[in-house]
Amino acid sequence: MTQAKAPTEIIEGRPNVPQQLRTPWELFLSEMIGTGLLLWGGLSLVIFMFGVGSPIAELLPNMTARRAISGFLFGSIGALIAVSPVGDVSGAHINPVVSLGFMLMGKFKPRVAFGYVVAQLTGALLGSLPLLAWGTMGRSIDFGASLPGQGYPTWIVLLGEVVTTFGLIASLCVFLATRELRRFTPAMIPFLYAIMVPLEAGISGTSTNPARSFGPAIASGNFDGWWIYWVGPFLGTVSAIFACSFLASRIEVAKIYHFDSDRYGVFHRMSRSAARRG
Repeated sequence: MTQAKAPTEIIEGRPNVPQQLRTPWELFLSEMIGTGLLLWGGLSLVIFMFGVGSPIAELLPNMTARRAISGFLFGSIGALIAVSPVGDVSGAHINPVVSLGFMLMGKFKPRVAFGYVVAQLTGALLGSLPLLAWGTMGRSIDFGASLPGQGYPTWIVLLGEVVTTFGLIASLCVFLATRELRRFTPAMIPFLYAIMVPLEAGISGTSTNPARSFGPAIASGNFDGWWIYWVGPFLGTVSAIFACSFLASRIEVAKIYHFDSDRYGVFHRMSRSAARRG
């Protein structure tokens, strides 16, 4: 007598994950929390480093040095989120273009990527509202909003976002595709921003992250050049994925860290399909 099969479907080769958990809310909640923490912590740092009345300006008057330090520390906050339990659950994309990049490489389903973007923007908004507590110091720099540098034409500002986002996504591709470097991916991020921010921040602010720009724009009400911080990162990501397409098959999981953890079976889409074909 043939035994009846269980009524629930499996997810991408994960027999213990039922159909109804295909896009669990825990992933989106974790991504929202991670993005909120990035903006709250990172932009508080930016306000403290560059806001009018901050003691840091007197202690370290060199703008380039302050930008290098703030870039390193902002990147360090993102790295800590990646290695934290939050990153374990959601993969710590905490940036819409990172989710876009994984989707373009076939690692992430479009509907999950869309849910991540909504979660990231929601987290960015929630993480930016507490910045209002910085008062005058925060308002003096629009709570860390990404704004075009004075005197630069729009196309140069846009190019700045394209180039820096290309640098971020290409670096992630190289590290995630190289087994010997993969575990150091979070550690790479602070050093990358410590280089990019002092070189480019005066042009566009080195956002590389639409969610990072969205939150403080809402909090400050300053939307000057807002579209640049969507179009630039998008173009930079598409260009980087195209340039690094030869690495796509070597990137096994759509996460920045905790590569062996995929409790809901949503981070290994391409590699499992390739394995079945092989």
